[in-house]
Amino acid sequence: MSQTSVPSGGVLVNKEYSVALFAQQLRSPSIANMLTGPAPQMSAASRKLQNQTNPGMPVVRVTNLAKTFGDTVSVDCVDIIGGKPIAGDQNAEGRGSPLSFSSMDVKINLLTKVVDAGGKMSQQRTRHNLKTLAKDNISGYMRRLETAQTLVHLAGARGEQVGLTWPVPLASDPDYADIMINPVKAPTYNRHYVVDHASSQLDLVKGGQQIANLTNACFLKLEHIDYMRALIDGLEFRPQPIKIADDPAAEDDPLYVWLVPPNSWRHLITNTANTVLRTFQQNAWNRANWGSKHPLFKGEVGIWNNILVKKMDYSISWDADGAGTIGFNASTDTAGQETGSANIPTIANFTIERTLLLGAQALANCYGRNQSSDYYYGWLERKYNFERHTEIAVDVMGGKAKLRFSPPDSNGDPVLTDHGVFVIDVAAKKIV
Repeated sequence: MSQTSVPSGGVLVNKEYSVALFAQQLRSPSIANMLTGPAPQMSAASRKLQNQTNPGMPVVRVTNLAKTFGDTVSVDCVDIIGGKPIAGDQNAEGRGSPLSFSSMDVKINLLTKVVDAGGKMSQQRTRHNLKTLAKDNISGYMRRLETAQTLVHLAGARGEQVGLTWPVPLASDPDYADIMINPVKAPTYNRHYVVDHASSQLDLVKGGQQIANLTNACFLKLEHIDYMRALIDGLEFRPQPIKIADDPAAEDDPLYVWLVPPNSWRHLITNTANTVLRTFQQNAWNRANWGSKHPLFKGEVGIWNNILVKKMDYSISWDADGAGTIGFNASTDTAGQETGSANIPTIANFTIERTLLLGAQALANCYGRNQSSDYYYGWLERKYNFERHTEIAVDVMGGKAKLRFSPPDSNGDPVLTDHGVFVIDVAAKKIV
């Protein structure tokens, strides 16, 4: 009796691996996934086709299943109307305020990672399954790649940190732009702040020009959280707060999220009075205790002035060794990626770290249909050396981009604005 046989590396196995790998990426406890909401249940046909995730979270994932071909996904923002109402019996016909839109295209591309799973003799020498080890290793690699791309786009810079945990190369690498797919854009002027302890009146200065004047006293403090909250509350068009799906207080008491690298987190908790620190940490515990199981409330985290501050494992940072520059936008209405640069200051045993204050819809994470697997992730296997060696490849069809629009100011003039992210540059002492 003949039997159906699916060989290792066959079409069905590869498709199953492709789907499983994407599902594993979605479940992994990474920064990118913590910031992404669940897909909503919506009746609108267009939104169903776009399959866009919860717009109340910092990362909006778009899995564009309706688009088999093409390398761009369009993201639109409807501008708020303004102007005076029409009083009394005055003629209202033909005097409607026009709807205006800001839109941007997010490019997608194919990124591939290949692992050699060894040959027959390599497998003979070890009791471990080399193919399984290769699968697990490459899965972890893709998770780190997703996290690194997310942070670099949100921060608007790559920084100088290196190591095996950073699959995105330095900005000087010839392949950097291709790997990031969409341009990495420096923060807009109105979304970039730098700690300044030289001033008696301001603790934070708008724009990146203050980077050159950072000192060893310019570390992150709770006062900066108060400052940013007051600043956000005073904006005419403030960033949307996040709404965590299972948070009972999401509607009545919405939050912003401040991601803090390890060294800056250490400064924050060691330079805060014990009683205040306990309140900072207790606030987060209380919020989670209301019923939310979301990972944003887990780990090292605190809440202050309705800003959830969370320590992250990664950092966008530069050595404060006086070498090089950091680019920034020097004007509020500049469309360029960088219009100015600040010299990196010399501060012995310090780094310059970029912290991220996030509201909703800060980043678009778009996936397209991968022709190799008919899915977003593709799993491929190849035998060589007379079928004795195995090479495994994983590819992903996608692209990320910081959402940036030009909403009108009070005079109706467009202002280039990062939609859901502020960056705050601080000094932090290195642990050596």
